Amino acid sequence: MAFDYSKLRGRITEKYGNEGNFAKAIGFARSTLSFKLNNKVYWTQPEINLACQLLDIEDSEVTSYFFKPKVQEAERKEA
Repeated sequence: MAFDYSKLRGRITEKYGNEGNFAKAIGFARSTLSFKLNNKVYWTQPEINLACQLLDIEDSEVTSYFFKPKVQEAERKEA
């Protein structure tokens, strides 16, 4: 399953200016963050927890940042 990380990307930009700065803050290589944001590699629970701390994401908001299903192109055409 692929997830839509557009809201997360916006929060990263809002708090850190760009993804490179956030990658440094969370301890990822920039390529690792890119893989995660592009659904090539899944986030682990500890990584999600740390990201939420760094980005000031409340527990009640985690789902909207990390678990929003990505609508596939075929599904969009059917609607």
